[in-house]
Amino acid sequence: MKYNDFGKTGLKVSAIAYGGIVSTMNDFNHYTFEGDQQGASDGYVQFALESGVNYFDVAPTYGDAQEKLGNSLRGSRDKIFLACKTNRRDYDSAAREAEESLKLLHTDHFDNYQLHGLSSIAETERAFESDGVMRLVEELRRSGTAKHVGITAHSEKAAILAINSYDFETVLFPFNWQMNLATGYGNELMPLAKSKGMGILGMKSMIERGFRGADDPARKRWPKSWCKPFDLVEQRDLLIAAMKYSRSLGVNTLIPAGDIEHFRFAVENADEIWGEPITEAQRALLDRLLPEVRNDLFMHTPD
Repeated sequence: MKYNDFGKTGLKVSAIAYGGIVSTMNDFNHYTFEGDQQGASDGYVQFALESGVNYFDVAPTYGDAQEKLGNSLRGSRDKIFLACKTNRRDYDSAAREAEESLKLLHTDHFDNYQLHGLSSIAETERAFESDGVMRLVEELRRSGTAKHVGITAHSEKAAILAINSYDFETVLFPFNWQMNLATGYGNELMPLAKSKGMGILGMKSMIERGFRGADDPARKRWPKSWCKPFDLVEQRDLLIAAMKYSRSLGVNTLIPAGDIEHFRFAVENADEIWGEPITEAQRALLDRLLPEVRNDLFMHTPD
């Protein structure tokens, strides 16, 4: 596993991170999982640890992922960096949620605690009001319960407002080939985050396009995903090119799609993804695909 400096946090994080959705029993497209998911999560986490993955990311909104992941990490907590999130924008509910997260994850601290899913200027401003969630973020940071703090966002404008308003240390954003090529999504955020020394995580690096309506067969095939990932076999070359493209934008680590197959692929092909830079031939593959999917963007409408 390759390890990269994670901005001003001083951490060295694995180039591939573990997304907590992999551990959840819940799906997000109305399909049912069967079997021992705790046992499955234990196996997934063991594979991640044995492969050198040291950054684990989870959130209360990922079904029962906190419970499953927390149990799977028992005995290994001091070996990894654990990131959690809150999509609450007020102090009181966020405080209750953070307490529950600590309990479910069997820990007394977060290595990174993030405002989750900022998608508008209005909700970002709400977070900074006197009774907003930023009051909790400050308390957790001062007490050491949050070793580092950051944001995740789907709106570039909201992300920029947030990091211009506070000394956040990390940002998780969809640095995705399709969105960047089609709209320049992320091109304003990345240099700003770099100038502030932030650790930068890339999500959606394995995604081809958004789902095409409720009846898209891809929803059933990848029930833990909010959008369609590349096929691991039929689209392998495109997938490698897409991940290299995300890497080329300047991220420090990539968080794969939410199923174990894509996570395993990312880990097993980390050397190739983080080896030589993206080639002109790989960029040409993505350029040829773009006209087919450019109308299937999955980004939030910028405000």
